[in-house]
Amino acid sequence: MKKIGFIPLRKGSKGISNKNKRKMVGRPLFTWVLGEAIFSNLDEVYVYTDDEDIIDFINKEYHWTDKVKALKRSDISATDTASTETAMNEFCESIDYNFDTFCLLQATSPFTRKDDINNCLAKLNDGYDSALTVVNTHRFLWNEDGKPINYNPLERPRRQDFEGLLIENGAVYTVTKEALKTHKNRIGEKTAVVKMPEDSLLEIDSESDWIAIESLLIERQKREKESKKITHLVLDVDGVFTDGTITYTKDGEHTKSFDMRDGMGLEILRQFGIQVMIMTSENSQLVAKRMEKLKLKHVFLGVKDKYTLLKSIINDADISISNVAYVGDDVNDLTNICSVGWSLAPNNATDIVKANADVVLSKNSGAGAIREACQFISNYNKRF
Repeated sequence: MKKIGFIPLRKGSKGISNKNKRKMVGRPLFTWVLGEAIFSNLDEVYVYTDDEDIIDFINKEYHWTDKVKALKRSDISATDTASTETAMNEFCESIDYNFDTFCLLQATSPFTRKDDINNCLAKLNDGYDSALTVVNTHRFLWNEDGKPINYNPLERPRRQDFEGLLIENGAVYTVTKEALKTHKNRIGEKTAVVKMPEDSLLEIDSESDWIAIESLLIERQKREKESKKITHLVLDVDGVFTDGTITYTKDGEHTKSFDMRDGMGLEILRQFGIQVMIMTSENSQLVAKRMEKLKLKHVFLGVKDKYTLLKSIINDADISISNVAYVGDDVNDLTNICSVGWSLAPNNATDIVKANADVVLSKNSGAGAIREACQFISNYNKRF
C-alpha cells in the first residue's frame, strides 16, 4: 500500500508576501509540515510548486532522505483562481495515479504533527474512503438574522458541559486512490474525522495572525522539554565558534578566528561520552578544516532546515530531543533553541535567541562562550 503526501505551494501570496518561504520560528513556513511528513508513515512526500527557489532548496536540503521530491506545477494550476483540486488532479495524472493513498497537506498549517498525519492514514483502514482533521470548538454560533445556530441562549451551557462543534481546520486530508479518481476531490463518500488541538484552527492571513501563531509554536516547543541527561551537544559555527565577522582579502578569500580554549572544552566533554556535532548553514571549507583539527566527525555544512535534520539525527541515535544541548546565536537556530533539552546562547547573540534560550552565557562568541557552555553541561550532568 503506497502512501504519498502532497504539499501544494504557490509562489505568489496576496495577504503576506512570500508567505510559504518566510521564516516561522527561524524556518521557512512550509518546512514545518514537510518535516512532520518526513517522519510520518507516508512513503513519499511531493512538494508541488511553481517556485524554482523552493525546488532548489528541497533538492539541496533533504539529500539525506529519498522520501522528499519537488515537482514543478503548471502555471495554470498556480493562479490565484485555481483550486487545490486543480493542482491535485494535475499532479495525480502526471504520475498516473501511482499510489494507493493520497494525503493532502497544507503548508499554512504549521501545527500539524506526524501523529495527525498517521491518524488520518489509519482511518482508511477502518472502512472509510477519506479522512480529514478537525477542531472541536466551543464557540456559540449565530446567523446573520440574529438566530443562534448551535445552542439555546435561554439555557446557556457551561463550557465544560457544551459539546461544541467540529470545524474543518484544513490541515490534513487523506483519500483512497479509487475515491480520488471517482470524485476528483480530496473527500470521498465515507469520511472520518481526526481531532487536532484548537490552536490549529488559526489561519495565517495577516501579520497579526503570523505573530500569534509564531508565539504559540514557540511555547509549544518549550512545553515539550524534559529534564534528561545531555548526551549530545550541537553547535552552530558563525556567531558561536567565531565572533560572527569575516575578514576578506583583496582576492576575495576570507578568514575566521577561533578560540583555542573552546576546543579544549569540547575535548573534555567528549571524555565524558558526550557526542559533539556541528550544524551550520554555511558550506565553508575553513569550517571543515577547523572541525577536522578538533577531530569532530559529525559536521553538517550548508544546513538551512536545522530542526528537521536534528530530528533525523536523534531518531537514528534513538535518543530524545531532551538529551540534546544546543548552542546558537541567530534566528535560523531558533526552533532548535526552543526545542532541545538545554539551549544556550552567547552573550552577543541576537535578541530573539537570547529571549528564548534557557541560558544566556556571560561570554561572547569566539571569546569563551563554548568553553562556558561545556562547563555548564558538565555541571548539569552531575545530577545524573
